[in-house]
Amino acid sequence: MTYRLGVDAGGTFTDFVLADSKGSIHLFKATSTPEDGTRAIAEGFAQISEKLGIPMSDILGQTDLCVNGTTVGLNALIQHKGVKTGLICTAGHEDSLEIRLGHKEEGYRYDDAYPPARILVDRHLRVPVRERVLADGSVRTPLNEQDVREACEVFRREGVRAVAVSFLWSVANDQHERRAAQIVREMLPEAYVSVGIEVFPQMREYTRTSTAVVNAYLGPVLNTYVTRIDKFFQDNGTRVPVRYFQSNGGMASRGVMVSRAVNAINSGPASAPMAGRHVAQPLGFENFITVDMGGTSFDITLTHQGKTNVTKDNDFLRYRIGTPMIQVETLGAGGGSIGWIDSMGVLNVGPQSAGATPGPACYKRGGTLPTVTDANVALGYLNPESLLGGRLPIDAAASRGAIAMHVAEKLGITVEKAAYGIFSIVNNNMVNGIRRVSIERGYDPRDFALIGAGGATALHITALAREIGIRTVLVPKLASGLCAFGQILSDVKYNYMAAMPMRLDERADLARVEQRFIELERDGAAALNSEGISRDRIAFKRSIDMRYVGQVHECSVDIGDIAVGTVTIESIKAAFHRLHRQLFTYDEPDSLIEIVNIETTVLGKTDLLSPAQLPKGDQASEAIRTRRPMIFGADAAAISTAVYDGTRLGAGDVIDGPSVIEEPTTTIVVQPGWQARLDSTGCYVISAQE
Repeated sequence: MTYRLGVDAGGTFTDFVLADSKGSIHLFKATSTPEDGTRAIAEGFAQISEKLGIPMSDILGQTDLCVNGTTVGLNALIQHKGVKTGLICTAGHEDSLEIRLGHKEEGYRYDDAYPPARILVDRHLRVPVRERVLADGSVRTPLNEQDVREACEVFRREGVRAVAVSFLWSVANDQHERRAAQIVREMLPEAYVSVGIEVFPQMREYTRTSTAVVNAYLGPVLNTYVTRIDKFFQDNGTRVPVRYFQSNGGMASRGVMVSRAVNAINSGPASAPMAGRHVAQPLGFENFITVDMGGTSFDITLTHQGKTNVTKDNDFLRYRIGTPMIQVETLGAGGGSIGWIDSMGVLNVGPQSAGATPGPACYKRGGTLPTVTDANVALGYLNPESLLGGRLPIDAAASRGAIAMHVAEKLGITVEKAAYGIFSIVNNNMVNGIRRVSIERGYDPRDFALIGAGGATALHITALAREIGIRTVLVPKLASGLCAFGQILSDVKYNYMAAMPMRLDERADLARVEQRFIELERDGAAALNSEGISRDRIAFKRSIDMRYVGQVHECSVDIGDIAVGTVTIESIKAAFHRLHRQLFTYDEPDSLIEIVNIETTVLGKTDLLSPAQLPKGDQASEAIRTRRPMIFGADAAAISTAVYDGTRLGAGDVIDGPSVIEEPTTTIVVQPGWQARLDSTGCYVISAQE
């Protein structure tokens, strides 16, 4: 027997998915411990060992893939708890981080009261260095090494723990940047060094500098975390290196994760599309939207025709990050999101969250404010006595009390109506997020299935689907740990990039483009070989950033593994025209195109899991555990509703709404007018009825 283990450390819960070579999959949850992630992992290990009756050291000794997804980088950026960072930059460019290309986030462009972003490097720690490389790679001003040494002295006096190095046009000639980094490493051997040309070797000086700074700011934080996690796993008997999940939707080694800490920022939700594909494809769906509602946030990804969008040049938490990331729309809408009344007497929900500590009022951990979870308890959807299969006792009276004190009494309404108001508002917030990833990007959500992930999603998912017009909902039994499941399905994935400015006219040197692709792929294959991945398990995917001459922004065109040359260039151009038309509703076939950057994604392929099949069900009504009053409308009228024990349902069982299905780690609300059928793959297919 061999195993795969995925661990996804979220803001409220840490999820564990253990798959064995016979196709069995086990899901466990532990309360997250942000101050020390190993405590939550230890609790999860205890649950695994108890259920399987095997010491955890034996399980880890037979585990051939161990993946960890973490919110450590994300939380450090949100809370501004990175390390003290310095920046060495080309003289005259010390303020590019604050100028931000004159950019103001969407929705605040004309708001003169909107505060500026908090800059991660203090002004006196952005040290200019005299040097200048021109766009053609020629050196106009040689590197003044004394300036670099003086910068290091400043950083030593100020207690700087991380240094970012980013020079103008280093993508055309990286000698100055690499020499400066060498001096920093010699003079400050304890400092973490982030080099722009290594972290994001593509055009755009501001994006490269910002990415290098974020990487430096988070690097020591990630280093401390992965060092502790690695030691913990080794002490508990693991025989394979722990891999870490990245924002690009793939796994990375410890060394890569530390040197590319910026890639850990959106680690958790980036694995949802891979798990979604595993769930949707056997059921015939190539178009799907995954929604993941945890305790703190609501994450949305869209997959069209089996492909999930990957973006670069993202403004994430107001910081420009150039490296590739799975396109995730994140909202402050989770089970712990707090309902509150503003100065105008209007009910709001989130983005403030009770998180894991103190948590919702019903958790009995000191929380006193009403949350979305408390509203679901008051509406009758959640078991009023305990959650997580009985491991988490709850206090339904505390939920009602918190809603009464902070919402119902202030609005002069009943607790039930206040609870439904909280439920409806958070649903509206989530629907708006779904619209942003679908309608606002040219997709009709009615052409997609909606896949539920996260422990709280299934309480809301049929209401969300009804609101946005989606008629099919998929909720796997593993929904609450779907991201952890996606991690053990994913490949090792590294992105190798290079600037390649070139107009595609009669003078274009296509052979140079192809040669650079070959060099990147050679580097990527060597990196994977060094991690023990054989050549027959390595694959490459190429893309080219292209634009019409004169445009400011480019489109990333996937070209698969085709060679770039005179034979293929016309098909590459045609692909660019099609993509431009899809994104911007028009194209210009007669306009000259230019290449800006190229990129190779290097994949170390992971074997597919052998799926287990559920036994056929007998009679769904036999699985009814109880009935309790529930509220499904704004009139707050209670309906006696059947509650099913999901562990007693089998393949083919059909359940009509309104009803609730209680699985050990999630609760599925089937709204009136919907019907759920349990598929043999272990997924509930919930459909709107005519």
